[in-house]
Amino acid sequence: MDIKTVGIVGAGQMGNGIAHVMSLAGYDVLLNDVSGDALDAAVATIDRNLERQVSRDKISADEKAAAMARIKTTPTLTDLGRTDLIIEAATERETVKQAIFEDLLPHLQPHTILTSNTSSISITRLASRTDRPEKFMGFHFMNPVPVMQLVELIRGIATDAETFDACRAVVDKLGKTAATAEDFPAFIVNRILMPMINEAVYTLYEGVGSVQSIDSSMKLGANHPMGPLELADFIGLDTCLAIMNVLHDGLADTKYRPCPLLTKYVEAGWLGRKSERGFYDYRGDVPVPTR
Repeated sequence: MDIKTVGIVGAGQMGNGIAHVMSLAGYDVLLNDVSGDALDAAVATIDRNLERQVSRDKISADEKAAAMARIKTTPTLTDLGRTDLIIEAATERETVKQAIFEDLLPHLQPHTILTSNTSSISITRLASRTDRPEKFMGFHFMNPVPVMQLVELIRGIATDAETFDACRAVVDKLGKTAATAEDFPAFIVNRILMPMINEAVYTLYEGVGSVQSIDSSMKLGANHPMGPLELADFIGLDTCLAIMNVLHDGLADTKYRPCPLLTKYVEAGWLGRKSERGFYDYRGDVPVPTR
């Protein structure tokens, strides 16, 4: 199947990043969000990030202009039904994702492929609530999308070969690398990454080290580009907690129990960079540890 048009649900950090790379690769993009302000902010972010690529000689000014011209926005979800490939990049809550797909179903073309950018939720279960489980896949980009080279492709139990091959071809056209993951909780990257972040929170919770010492230890001792608590703030503590709950519930193993301190931060609304407070306070000129 030759995919030419891509519909993206959600104009947040992941959605605008996906729109950026898709338009730059030559796809016509229709970006949807319930918030008009979010759509405006997404387009401004894409423009700014493309301009940064121009300034670094990664792309030309003409390539930027062509990419921006390929992006259209709509507050109406059902408008996405006319696209060849839909990538859902809404909040990491299964009920929200199910409602989105149910609303889309009556408006889809027969050949439209449905995918989810979920970082942890069962693809098979999401697909089973649609009329096309054979044309449903997990299409998991890493954050920030324009920078990160990996895309996890996750087949549900019913996903057919044609759908997988079509999505694999999109990843190739983006110039990224595909990793095929089986449909188990959190797939590959987050199955490994999130327990590490959760253990870092336990290390803080139990007083083994401070925020600064934990992050410095992993950056300087394990050569990680970001410390695990800094990374958790970047991802969003609510997302980290949601993925840990999926792992804990789905695998029924106590080693995936979310740290109570992570839960407390989320309950406080301290979600990381997006709320200006998490394991660091971002309200000043320099991030300051909150513990």
